[in-house]
Amino acid sequence: MAASLGGLGLLQGRVRLAAAAAASSPLSRPGARGLVRGGAACSPTGRGYSSEAKGEEELRVRYLDEENQGIVVLGLNRSRAKNALNKNLIKMMSKAVDALKSDKKVRTVIFRSEVPGIFCAGADLQERAKMHSSEVSSFVSKARATINEMANLPVPTIAAIDGTALGGGLELALACDIRVAASSAKMGLVETKLAIIPGAGGTQRLPRTIGVSLAKELIFSARIVDGEEAKSIGLISHVVEQNESGDAAYRRALALAQEFLPQGPLAIRLAKLAINQGMEVDLVTGLAIEEACYAQTIPTKDRIEGLLAFKEKRPPRYKGE
Repeated sequence: MAASLGGLGLLQGRVRLAAAAAASSPLSRPGARGLVRGGAACSPTGRGYSSEAKGEEELRVRYLDEENQGIVVLGLNRSRAKNALNKNLIKMMSKAVDALKSDKKVRTVIFRSEVPGIFCAGADLQERAKMHSSEVSSFVSKARATINEMANLPVPTIAAIDGTALGGGLELALACDIRVAASSAKMGLVETKLAIIPGAGGTQRLPRTIGVSLAKELIFSARIVDGEEAKSIGLISHVVEQNESGDAAYRRALALAQEFLPQGPLAIRLAKLAINQGMEVDLVTGLAIEEACYAQTIPTKDRIEGLLAFKEKRPPRYKGE
C-alpha cells in the first residue's frame, strides 16, 4: 500500500510539473513560428503561401490570421507519391511539430492533405524496398517518435481526412485528438497484407479508440472502411458529405477549431493534459491528476478575466496568462 501511494505521489508530482509548464511558459520562443519548407524555416505569411512555393513543398505549414488567428494548418503535399511517408517528409513533420510545441500562440493544429482524394497512403514502399533491414527499423522508429510528438502536442489537434488514409496515414490521424472525414474517404490499417504490423502506434491507438475486439478484427483482416462506417464504429468524430472542392472534412475541422478559439488557452492545454494522463491510469489516480491540473488554473490572469467578463456580461479577452 505504501509503495502504491509513493507511486501515486510521484505521478502527481510529474503531472504538477507538466501542468505548471503548460500554465507558466512564455507566450512564444524565438524562431518558433517559422514555416517548414524543404527542411528550412522562413517567416509565416498568414493565409497565403502558394505564391511563395518553389517546386513542390512536401509539407506546407500555414498560420491562419484574422478571425482564425491561432489555428495552424499542416498540409501534406507529396502528390506524386499519394502523400506517402518517406524520410524527408518525416523529417519535415518532426521539425514542424518541434516548432509548434514551443509556440504558445498556437491554439489548434489541423492536419490535412493538399492533394485531392488522398490523405496519406502510408509508408513510401518504393523507398522502403531500397532500404536495408536495419534502415527499416530506424525509419519506423523515427516515424513512431514523430507521430508520438504529434500526439503530445499541448494544443488540440484535428485530422481532416478528405481522402484515403491507409497504414501510417491512419496512424497519423489516430494520433490527433479529433478526426473528421468525408463519407467517401477510405481508412484502414492494412499492414498485415504486407506481412508486417502497424508500427507507428496503430496497434495501441486503434484499440484505445474503437475497442480491443474490433481493432483486432480490422488489423487482422486489413479491412478498409469508408467515412460512414468509420463514424459508426467510433473511429472518427464527424462524417461529412464531400463537396465539389474536395475539402469538406477540412472545412468541418476548421469550424471545430473556431469553436475552440474563444475558450481559455491555458485551460484547454491543461484539460488536454488531464485527459491524456488520466486515461492511462485508474480513476482515483486520474482524479488526482485532474486536481493537479485544475490547481494550475487558479492563479492565472485568464481565470480572473473570465469571472470579470461574466460579471460585466461581455466576451472574455484571454491572453494565455
